[in-house]
Amino acid sequence: MIWILQFLFSPLPTPALIGLVTFGTTIFLWLITKPKPTVPPVNLNNQSVGIEGGARRSVLVDDGKLPSYHYEDAKTLYEGFKRGRYVSENGPCLGYRKPKQPYKWLSYQQVLDRAEYLGSGFLHKGCKPSSDQFIGIFAQNRPEWVISELACYTYSMVAVPIYDTLGPEAIVYIINKADLSTVICDKPDKAQLILENCEQGKTPGLKTVVLMDSFDNKLKEKGATLGVEVLPLKELEALGRDNLNKPVPPKPEDLSIVCFTSGTTGNPKGAMLTHECVVANAAAFIKSLETTTPFGASDISISYLPLAHMFERAVQTLMYSNGGKVGFFQGDIKLLTDDMKALKPTIFPVVPRLLNRIYDKIQSGAQTKFQKLMLNIAVTRKHAEVKQGIFRNTSLWDKLVFKKIQEMMGGNLRIVVTGAAPISQSVLTFLRAAFGCRIFEAYGQTECTAGCTFSLPGDWTTGHVGPPLACNIIKLDDVVEMNYFSANNEGEICIKGPSVFKGYLKDPEKTAEVIDKDGWLHTGDIGKWMPSGVLKIIDRKKNIFKLAQGEYIAPEKIENIYIRSAPVAQVFIHGDSLQSFVVGVVVPDAETLADFAAKLGVKGSYEELCKNEVVKKGILTDLLKLGKEAGLKSFEQVKDLYLHPELFTIENGLLTPTLKAKRAEISKYLRSQIDALYTSNM
Repeated sequence: MIWILQFLFSPLPTPALIGLVTFGTTIFLWLITKPKPTVPPVNLNNQSVGIEGGARRSVLVDDGKLPSYHYEDAKTLYEGFKRGRYVSENGPCLGYRKPKQPYKWLSYQQVLDRAEYLGSGFLHKGCKPSSDQFIGIFAQNRPEWVISELACYTYSMVAVPIYDTLGPEAIVYIINKADLSTVICDKPDKAQLILENCEQGKTPGLKTVVLMDSFDNKLKEKGATLGVEVLPLKELEALGRDNLNKPVPPKPEDLSIVCFTSGTTGNPKGAMLTHECVVANAAAFIKSLETTTPFGASDISISYLPLAHMFERAVQTLMYSNGGKVGFFQGDIKLLTDDMKALKPTIFPVVPRLLNRIYDKIQSGAQTKFQKLMLNIAVTRKHAEVKQGIFRNTSLWDKLVFKKIQEMMGGNLRIVVTGAAPISQSVLTFLRAAFGCRIFEAYGQTECTAGCTFSLPGDWTTGHVGPPLACNIIKLDDVVEMNYFSANNEGEICIKGPSVFKGYLKDPEKTAEVIDKDGWLHTGDIGKWMPSGVLKIIDRKKNIFKLAQGEYIAPEKIENIYIRSAPVAQVFIHGDSLQSFVVGVVVPDAETLADFAAKLGVKGSYEELCKNEVVKKGILTDLLKLGKEAGLKSFEQVKDLYLHPELFTIENGLLTPTLKAKRAEISKYLRSQIDALYTSNM
């Protein structure tokens, strides 16, 4: 080969010719290894069908009957786990790691055995094998969380997750509302928090606190003085092993979990979900992907999103029923990339906030004009393949441009599912190219278990959340005060099906506010049916407010547009009925603010830039430009901004555990700054 090329291109030196051959070989291999396009499971121009009553259902539903399960031998969460034991041939199930160490694994049978031991320990301590028996789980994601949950299901008991970032008042509220006599904690400080409330007489029904981690005798002694037994999880498992009870499996209609919604206002509400609810929801996801990207025992998911949130619960349900593996992060989100490199997951459930950070980091990493040019070309070429239904990480552009990005995610991703909040179209398009795998967008809420819509394989378009999942039907109800009418294919999203919850625990009034007499769950979100039968989220009913002149404002709609601004990490829109305009609070992006300010001729520390008027006006100009391009009306655009130097986080109480803004808390926390914005613009 070399001498032929030397003959044809004799002026070229040998090294150049070798490089030419290598390049030619790469192109040849790239072409012959190009995968076949994905064949969509449905006609993408007709992804849902209308049914009687004005609702729509998935085209994937056979004979119009909404499925409650996917596998005959997995109709409950307990059966699903046992099926995983069978199909994986007792393969690895739950993985965990210590810093800079490889993952260690518990097998399916080990998890099932420990669940029986722990469940038997509960029974020996006086718990009943019944769906009237609630067990609290107050812990971060780890194998013992799943073992504790499975222990409940093994004996028909009900798991009650407690968010580890809730304040003391909400924790006490949940313990009392759910009549929790037993709470499992991961760390001593959480047990200490609970005992302090016992000491004040706020949790009179609590009798047992179980610790996953080791603790000193003082905690046990303090519990004893309060009539609360504090004991290690291992000790309770050993007690159960010595007094083993035969499993008492639940039925599909039995309650499985009471998931307390984190709530942006007021006390959390306990959504009651049966085994059928959770299994039906997971089954619908499996149904959407079974012909193109089926799940199997070789799949690995990384668990870092809160297990107390139903998005993560649904993902794990489908993983276990298919014999897959779940690896837990170390507990620190800053180490997530390191965990992913070690775990090499194939399934990655994610929220848009994290994807936005990944996108921003990639973009800021392209410093030179050449790097930016290469990045743009690579995205364009990869997106051209995505539009053909081709997803891969082996193309020339992957090797030249995206390899480091993909290695950062572990290198083996094939399915990414984003939910919990909207994702911008530009970020979704970019990451579908950069990750080299399928990225799906889901929409839903706790009250419908997790998802109620899901974008389908082969649909590369953005700006929508897909058609209804196979487990539910969706209709749009008129919202007269906001000028949304079902006749125009717009309105409040309402859901019905086996995945819809059974109501809020001991709260019939709140239940009646969201489930009407005909069984429809009213979500509070405004949707629009697109011509292809997919749903687009266009507004929010729950958080709307009226300005002094009578105009309605949906702040989240505005925030979702403004968040696309490069120097913006977070944005909060505020307004009320006593004012005629809206104002905003922006938390600038610490990684991009300096470059943005430099273009305005301003330098300084992050804190100094947040106080700079020129920087503020520059960001305001960028937001108004984005708002105009997106079609915001003049009264929807912010009149002024305050640049806040501290991120809204779960830890400082300004975000819910599902990363939604706690609007009342943010308004209260920044009241003086918001008032100043109004005063200075009068």
